[in-house]
Amino acid sequence: MREALNSNPLLQLAVVGVLLLGVGFFMLSSSGGGEEEESAGATEATVSVAGTEASGTATGATPGEAVEGAVDAAAESLSSALSGAQTPIAAPPPPQPVLDAWKADRTLVLLFVRGGGIDDRLVKVATTGLAGFRDAAVFIVPAAKISRYAAITEGVGVDRVPALVVVTPKNLKQTVPTASVSYGFQSSQSVTQAVIDAGYRGPTVDYHP
Repeated sequence: MREALNSNPLLQLAVVGVLLLGVGFFMLSSSGGGEEEESAGATEATVSVAGTEASGTATGATPGEAVEGAVDAAAESLSSALSGAQTPIAAPPPPQPVLDAWKADRTLVLLFVRGGGIDDRLVKVATTGLAGFRDAAVFIVPAAKISRYAAITEGVGVDRVPALVVVTPKNLKQTVPTASVSYGFQSSQSVTQAVIDAGYRGPTVDYHP
């Protein structure tokens, strides 16, 4: 827990504040008027982080040990609360033409490429063989714009280009589409097979570039 405390400046400030308050409390309680008997038992301390529900309680042989333990416990409580409050950000929907094609029960073929790559150029040429697949929608996407397709690419874990992603038609998966990804050079035959494996059921015609 002390590692989390050391790496979080905001948490450090909060903990320093409650530590000073705790020490001040013990100094005041121990410096009251009149004679006091020396405490023979353990001291208990409770620390709360202002503005949150995080708190910690600990005991120690001395007030200092008790406060230190309570601060550690409060820091752990606050860290757990903060980590639980973090909500992942949903990926934006893909561009409208892609979404419309999927809603129209077309098989999506997304090719992510970088400019100047040899494999990128070859697999781009290979996708021209899909011209005869009338129910397939082909989109050639520059790598710089891949974030616009995060709703699809994150699902298959695209981590490099060229990447050929084929998404099943909506009529096969009613609400949530499934997809496959292939990397590197792809021949016309392998691209065609990837579309067929995705469940393509539409018409095909011979295509000669």
